[in-house]
Amino acid sequence: MRQIANPPNPYDRYSAEFVGEPPPTRLVVFEETATKKVITKAFASDWEGGWRYTVNCYRGCIHGCTYCFARQYHEYLGYGAGTDFETKIVVKPNAPQLLREELKKTRDKMPHLDFSFATDPYLPLEAEYKLTRKCLEVCAEFRVPIAIVTKSPLVTRDLDVIKRLSSVSVFFSLPFLTKENSNPFEPYTPVPEARFRAMKTLSDEGITTGIGIAPVIPGYNESDIPGLLERAKECGARRAFMSMLHIDTDSIEQYFVQKMNERLPETRVRKIINTMLRERGGTLRHRSYAERSVGKTEQWEVTKRLFDFHARRLGFKQHERPVVEEISKEPAQQCLF
Repeated sequence: MRQIANPPNPYDRYSAEFVGEPPPTRLVVFEETATKKVITKAFASDWEGGWRYTVNCYRGCIHGCTYCFARQYHEYLGYGAGTDFETKIVVKPNAPQLLREELKKTRDKMPHLDFSFATDPYLPLEAEYKLTRKCLEVCAEFRVPIAIVTKSPLVTRDLDVIKRLSSVSVFFSLPFLTKENSNPFEPYTPVPEARFRAMKTLSDEGITTGIGIAPVIPGYNESDIPGLLERAKECGARRAFMSMLHIDTDSIEQYFVQKMNERLPETRVRKIINTMLRERGGTLRHRSYAERSVGKTEQWEVTKRLFDFHARRLGFKQHERPVVEEISKEPAQQCLF
């Protein structure tokens, strides 16, 4: 990797509401020139089909969500899971070229691609690098079904490319209804209302959109669920899912608790921790992948019923993968013409 001495400033071009408030510490950007592949096969839940094929153009994320499970992946690079994850961003400048070469070999075996898995595909640096956009252009040529999950209204910039995709759905991660509820856990993300406006923009253009109420933090944001679903419905969303907060490593747990203590009253922190301990059987971490969204108390069952009731009432399709077209039997290169 090579450090970029004068990286592009993602806050010069758009308003603070659009890309969120800049972190208080200095941003350091590295370009990873030794990347060999960008499609990752990742295990997923049963309703997602058992496997996900994901594309990540960046490592680390300026949004700084304290609960992000992807923080652990920064430790593989020798960085920390705390502020390093938010301030030391690794960019894969050759991602579009690598994606094209991989799809030439694997298109007939590729049921779908997700943007992304480890970090937001539309973090502020994307405004300058445009790597996600270029990768989507490649997917449009190869007619690969796509799902996008993001917290950023920047996705609307690529509406022209998204409309050319053979099959696409865009999910907005929206676990909190108000900026006040969001701030302690998502300090540098675009405000919820900006995400809802972006959802409506895409929906009005005929793009299938959805809301991901993830994570639900037991003892904190369960009451936001009905309002989030109603607001998403008003903005044209058709699909919805939710998941419980899952903490994967000791380092993420330490950072999550540390930031709660800094940003929330002591009584609120104690309530969240005690509720999570009950749901996880005495620990804040889940013991296996299968337990990620499984609680141990009636309180979590009530939360699931609350979501299911309002999702059905509003007509949302739940736990549904994007429709996958029948894959062409022709060689991948011929799909370009």
